Amino acid sequence: MASPGTVFPHRSPAQKHQLMNPDGTPANPLPSRDAHKQGLHRTMTLGGQYATRNYTVKHLQNLKGKAVLTETMPFTISEAVAAEEAGVDTLKVRFDPQNPASAIAIRKAAPHTFMTFCIGLTKVATVDEAVRAGFDAMEAGADGVMCQWGPDFIEAVSRVGIPVQAHAGLVPRLSTWTGGLKAVGKTLDEALGIFRQIRSFEEAGAWAVEVEVIPADLLKQLSCRTRLVTSSIGAGSGGDIQFLFAEDILGNHAPPFPRHTKQYRNLYRMEQDLQAERVAGFRDFIRDVQSGGFPGPEHIVKAPDGLIARFLEAVDDSG
Repeated sequence: MASPGTVFPHRSPAQKHQLMNPDGTPANPLPSRDAHKQGLHRTMTLGGQYATRNYTVKHLQNLKGKAVLTETMPFTISEAVAAEEAGVDTLKVRFDPQNPASAIAIRKAAPHTFMTFCIGLTKVATVDEAVRAGFDAMEAGADGVMCQWGPDFIEAVSRVGIPVQAHAGLVPRLSTWTGGLKAVGKTLDEALGIFRQIRSFEEAGAWAVEVEVIPADLLKQLSCRTRLVTSSIGAGSGGDIQFLFAEDILGNHAPPFPRHTKQYRNLYRMEQDLQAERVAGFRDFIRDVQSGGFPGPEHIVKAPDGLIARFLEAVDDSG
């Protein structure tokens, strides 16, 4: 124990009131009991970190059929910060087990929002790899994982306590099996196939399912026939969560846009305008240099009186 009056170096005033690990790094303290006053729930991640979240899996399950929540997938830290500040209910982020830095940064940028880490279809090849990737995601701060795996992989991952969201309807990476990037579920066979697929995910232990580009009326009927929380993207308003990518909401790209999306801003045009301003600025700089306008008297340091004459005299004498 430190003696009275001991001064601990290199600690800011804020750090003096912060719990620290023996190695001097900040500890992960138990969240305050008044977190609920900010609309947050105290929890611990599967990775062992205390956290506060706007929702837990249980809260989202309890809201099924009672409210339609919002969801987006940010691709940058700025988008994640903005989404949390705006009050988007849940977030998704792409997660590569071999290169997790981007997902971790987005997790830290929106620390209080329920976040699902989406593991790419080709990132795992076996059940054991799927479980390991799931644990890696949870250790990185995920509240659950989303996948395009089949029931066998989902069952193995959910069995170890990892919340798994499946993917039904149009699965873009598997679209060669459904005729390309177009709506599915428009025939009775396809509609029944989606129903059976969702049922298989439910039986495998998934807690939620993203349903993509199917008829809106079909999702409405599917959602009320499954205990899974349904996240709709391009499948109408009959699900429990309405999902759009951040890049579509913000209009990050030029047309054409997917039919099921809506652009609430036009950041692409703003970025084009910014780029035009960058080019114009560089051109003005070039012209200013070539014409002798830059640097001007206000941009230079003037030599004291007599310095240059004495310098030249000294240089000439030394030569």
